[in-house]
Amino acid sequence: MKLSFFAGILFASPVILHQLWHFVAPGLYENEKRYAVPFIFLGTLLFLIGIAFGYYIVFPVAFKFFVSYTSDSIKILPSIKEYLSFSCSFLLAFGVIFEIPIFLFFLEKIGMVKEKQLRSNRKYAILVAFIIGAVLTPTPDVVNQTLMAVLGRKKESPEPEPAP
Repeated sequence: MKLSFFAGILFASPVILHQLWHFVAPGLYENEKRYAVPFIFLGTLLFLIGIAFGYYIVFPVAFKFFVSYTSDSIKILPSIKEYLSFSCSFLLAFGVIFEIPIFLFFLEKIGMVKEKQLRSNRKYAILVAFIIGAVLTPTPDVVNQTLMAVLGRKKESPEPEPAP
């Protein structure tokens, strides 16, 4: 059920964004309404890029991090339910995080924030990004929270040598 739910969100994201636009559009001026098509297109594109970023860059690092805790006495035995739940919530969080540029664009267009204001409050934005990363990351480790907050590429470290 959970996998179907997340797949539904993924495939319905253009419709969800379209409905969100129809909710917001009545409160906007005509010159602001011209952003509808780019909003839906870029929103869907950024959501998919966020999922791809989480899947191809962050998820392997996170999984290696968890597997690194295994030893002779500790074995990792995730069930398929736990694995799918973890991966779906992880990827959904990255998809949502990648929507922030569109959100900031519209806040700037409607006059709630200004570019100068964003630049001067950058340190607070970084702090808020780390707090959001801590809340949205389904695991309580610093590595994933940092990757979610920074949304940057982390170079993979060499694999640890096997225990004798």
